[in-house]
Amino acid sequence: MGIGDKIKHGAEDLTGKAKEAAGKATDNERLEAEGKADQTKADVKKAGDNVKDAFNH
Repeated sequence: MGIGDKIKHGAEDLTGKAKEAAGKATDNERLEAEGKADQTKADVKKAGDNVKDAFNH
């Protein structure tokens, strides 16, 4: 697993957290839900990275 993918997935997680926070701050439920969904996708990708790393060692 390349370091670039790990950085990208981490950035996706941070983007999701920012969207969620912005949604909460502006009382925008759609944006908040979108941020949570982005974080979930990033978490799944990170888990996949960890599995790949485990098999490559």
